[in-house]
Amino acid sequence: MVKDNAGEVFLVKTTDRQEGIEKLFENLAMDGFKDKTVALKANFNSADPFPASTHIQTLQTILDELKTAESGKIILAERSGMGNTTKVLEKMGVYDLAQEYNFEVVVLDDEGAEGWVKIERDGTHWLNGFYISKIFLDAEKVVQTCCLKTHRFGGHFTLSLKNSVGLVAKKVPGGIYNYMGELHLSPFQRLMIAEINSYYNVDVILMDAMKVFLNKGPETGVVVEPSLLLAGTDRVAIDAVGVAILRYYGTTREVSNGRIFELDQIRRAAELGVGIESADEISLIPVDEDSKIISEDIENILEKQG
Repeated sequence: MVKDNAGEVFLVKTTDRQEGIEKLFENLAMDGFKDKTVALKANFNSADPFPASTHIQTLQTILDELKTAESGKIILAERSGMGNTTKVLEKMGVYDLAQEYNFEVVVLDDEGAEGWVKIERDGTHWLNGFYISKIFLDAEKVVQTCCLKTHRFGGHFTLSLKNSVGLVAKKVPGGIYNYMGELHLSPFQRLMIAEINSYYNVDVILMDAMKVFLNKGPETGVVVEPSLLLAGTDRVAIDAVGVAILRYYGTTREVSNGRIFELDQIRRAAELGVGIESADEISLIPVDEDSKIISEDIENILEKQG
């Protein structure tokens, strides 16, 4: 279900990541987080440095904001697609941060069968359905933080919608079927990515676009530094703005061609009611004077190419 004010995307241009994130959270309604269990999905697909993976300062600042909101138990759950998840989280400093902030870290590869919920095929492009982490279905609040980058293995771009792949099982204990094998070989990969998102809710999304991969991806590519951070509640709106930013700096043919809301991930997610239905519904809101010029430039792309 699309939330009220779903099309609002807050943007800040800054050289100070912590201060920028704090400014964004000032514009988000966090009063409902008090004493609530929070599932946190970051982007630790590999142990490669930002923008391949969530910057540790981004994660730390989100945790500070959740503390300020007096949230309850926090669980960061992850399944890395490129490397051993435990080793990835160790190398990226997540366990050290968990000790400091007293949150739980769950490696989804190690979850038993009881930790997964089966989603039947039911009109999706998943041949046998798929399994989604129970943590994100049971949590009272879900916070997601994604990077801004392209994806050379069929996703075309990997933003908030694609980040959801990390809460789907590769294999379920006791089973032999490889769901990630199916996803990455399917001609419907981008539609399948969108379909995951219709089965769980997200309350806050933070996109870290301080640096961006304009090509290749998800773990390497040509880097530019937009020095941007974005936040909102709607995955479709956030991803549409993210695509507009990629286009602004010059990106791959797959991401550049056609209208933004006709790109497979965004179109399918909008069809399923994951988020807003058109670029007309997006309200891009700069949080300070320094952010207005780039906000207007990105808004212009959304108006002409959305």
